[in-house]
Order: sequence, then structure tokens, then C-alpha cells
Amino acid sequence: MTQRKILIAYDGSDCAEAALDDLQRAGLPPDAEALVLSVAEVWLPPAPATVSQILEQGDEPNVPAELRQSYARGSEAMREANELSQRARQRVQVNHPKWKVTAEASYGSPAWEVIAKADRWQPDLVLVGSHGRTAVGRFVLGSVSQRVLTEASCSVRVARGRVEEPDQPVRIVVGLDGSEPSLAAAGEVATRFWPPNSEIKLIVVDNPLVPSVLEAFLPTVEEANQEEEDWAKSILMQGASLFNRPEWKVTTEVKRGDPKRVLVKTAEDWNADSIFVGSTGFSNRFERFVLGSVSAAVVARAHCTVEVVRKGK
Repeated sequence: MTQRKILIAYDGSDCAEAALDDLQRAGLPPDAEALVLSVAEVWLPPAPATVSQILEQGDEPNVPAELRQSYARGSEAMREANELSQRARQRVQVNHPKWKVTAEASYGSPAWEVIAKADRWQPDLVLVGSHGRTAVGRFVLGSVSQRVLTEASCSVRVARGRVEEPDQPVRIVVGLDGSEPSLAAAGEVATRFWPPNSEIKLIVVDNPLVPSVLEAFLPTVEEANQEEEDWAKSILMQGASLFNRPEWKVTTEVKRGDPKRVLVKTAEDWNADSIFVGSTGFSNRFERFVLGSVSAAVVARAHCTVEVVRKGK
């Protein structure tokens, strides 16, 4: 496995702290490069670095008072963003001593700054925290995590961390649908460094045909459903073949229903640490808005961490 590049979005909130904890249970390699990015949510360039420069600029008669105040706020916000990124960098370095960890601060819209940095730096994975599962959050991409998820071209891990020891076994749900992205998600899980006795559940969710008033077509419906079930089992066998670590317990299961709901419910009932799904991205802005993809819907509904795997690099 080549060295991984991980971009960590950090704002000092409880969910960002939980994301740093979750990073210890993400199965990432001991040798990686991580960049912590904190964004000051201001829309003007940062003020000059020294107090004397700020005061000198404030005395200029041509500078409106509102602009001077915005610059001052920007300066304080940038200072705080720098402190946040450095604090998170130190914490990540302690938890991952072999990683090369750096920190940066920026200003502007947090979501867009993270996306822009990802475009420039080309990480393998972006880590963001989630502020919860509100009804609004399911339908409007207002949160930083949802915006990064829909716009980033690389894999995104939306973390909902919980207090667990890093070396304890983990439980992972992997959603498969026969597509290359879903198999890439299974392959990603198979190459991670999970603790011994970790459990991995591969799931294909089959939405069978249901006969209605056309009872005469019942045999055809039954045959189609049987073909779907056979297809699902073949996909599970293909996914399971990617795992060759005897210290992990890998199981497969075919479930019925809507994948967006079934994957989330399975993870919740099983007390899973994370869900892995594949994604090819979104085709248009409308699809982003209505959360049309399975991956985005799972992120919006899940109680645990969700990693959406994109192999675009």
C-alpha cells in the first residue's frame, strides 16, 4: 500500500474532536501524511500581522469603519484558526507518531475552503465531523460535512466518533451493489489495518418485485426475484474473495428493502462502528440537493461513521 494522504477538517467543535478520535479506529496505515486544516469563517483577507500595522491602517481616513472592524475580526479569527489547527496537529501526531502531520489555517467558507484544498493537495481521504442527523440536514446540504461529501473528488469519511480503545475490534458494514465503486469500497476495507477479531459484514440489499393485480404474471415475478437473489449471492462471493485475513470475521448477507434505510438500520442494530459505501459522485446539482444517491442518504441517516469511497485518482 502506498503512503496515504489524509486531509483533516478541524474547527474545534465536539464533532471535530470526535472525528480525531475516530481516526484511530479507521484502520489507516501506520505510515501516512496528514494535513489539518482549520478555516476562519470570514470573507475578507486577514488583517496585517502586527498590532501596530492594524492601528496604522485604522487611522487612515479613507478606510471605512466597517472595513476596519471586519479586518480586525478577520485577524482574530485567523489567529484562532491557526491555534486550532496546531492543537489538532499535535493531537494527531501523538496518536499517530509515524505520520507526517502538518497544519494550515485559511479563511472563507469552511466547506469550500476544504474542497479547494482537496483539489489542490489531492488527498486520498478527507475526514470531517458530523454535527448530527437533523431533519433539515437530510434534505438541505447546509452542513460542512454534507457539502464536502457531495463536492470532493476523493473518498470522504464523515465521522461520528465514540469512546473506544483504538486496539479494540471493530464492526464494519459494507454495502455492495455489484458496481465497481461498491467493490472498491470492499477492497478498501480489505486493505485496512483492523485489529484482530474485527467483524466485517458484507451486505447486498435486494428490492424484490412484488406482484400486484397482474396475478397472471406471478411466475415471471418469482423467476425474476430468484435471478436477483442469485445475482446478489454472486456479488457477495466476489466481495468476500477480497478478504484473506483469518484474524477477521467476514460474513455475508442478502437483505430486502431500500438500501438507504436497510444499511443504516443494520449498522444500528448490529452496533457497527462504521459503514463503507462506494460512490461515483453526483451527476448534477439537483441530485446533490435531494440526496439522490445511496451514499449521501446513508451519511445523512446513519448513527455511526460513514466512509464514502471514491477511486477517482
